[in-house]
Amino acid sequence: MTTQEMMLIEQRVSNDAPSAGVAYLLWLFLWPVSAHRFYLGRPGTAVLQILSYFILIGFVWLLIDAFMIPGMIRESKDRIRHDVMTQLSGRAGLMIGR
Repeated sequence: MTTQEMMLIEQRVSNDAPSAGVAYLLWLFLWPVSAHRFYLGRPGTAVLQILSYFILIGFVWLLIDAFMIPGMIRESKDRIRHDVMTQLSGRAGLMIGR
């Protein structure tokens, strides 16, 4: 992969990845609806977290999320990076086939 393609990938990751600041604001202000998990692309665990508030374990889970948000963002960036690299390699294959 060329340097220009790598720069394009990193630019795309920066533009498309969720923001840590937004995730923490959602975590802080909209915790009852687990908005940070929906924002980070984890709707299944968001619903489980909301349901778990009724048995108090959800509040512990919510506090643990404060430490997990950076990892979730990193995973999201890695997923975007992989998707863009796949798209670029597909285009390169099309160009070679011409």
